[in-house]
Amino acid sequence: MLEMVQQWDESILVWIAEHLRNPILSLPLNFYTQLGNHGMLFIILAVILLLFRQTRRAGASAATGMLLGIFVTNLTIKPLVMRPRPWLVIPNFTALVAEHDPNSFPSGHSCCAFAFGVALYLTLPQKWARITAIAAAVIMALSRLYVGVHYPTDVIVGTLIGILCGMAGAWIVKKAESILKNHKSKAA
Repeated sequence: MLEMVQQWDESILVWIAEHLRNPILSLPLNFYTQLGNHGMLFIILAVILLLFRQTRRAGASAATGMLLGIFVTNLTIKPLVMRPRPWLVIPNFTALVAEHDPNSFPSGHSCCAFAFGVALYLTLPQKWARITAIAAAVIMALSRLYVGVHYPTDVIVGTLIGILCGMAGAWIVKKAESILKNHKSKAA
């Protein structure tokens, strides 16, 4: 079963490299995918959201979701699974960006992006902002395939973990706000 999944993953990545890669897409997708290194794009956006009262819940939810995601993907699953990156396995396959972590499964970029996007989707009132957050996550996940640093199953699992972590982040922040509100009303 695992061998069949590996063959499927490899064939999709090779197809993307042979049929979708082009100079017009490569420059922006290489740049965007690297903005996600160490979660920096989404961490910076969460900090900005924390600065404003109207978006503080969204920023806290996103930050909480991303922290959960980092723990689950980068600190737990990746070191346990230790799946090698595509260019280490597929003959003559070239990644478009450098990736220093040799472990591929699951995609930390996808997890972080979806933890951020889902947390914002659940907490921001503006429809355009919710859609933008999810679109940014989808583009990040797809960029990981385009640049060739993850297999499709890495991205799928990273995305699913990110969705769950984003939901958990929003729930934790809402619960914490409720507890603080109750505590303040009892103290008054």
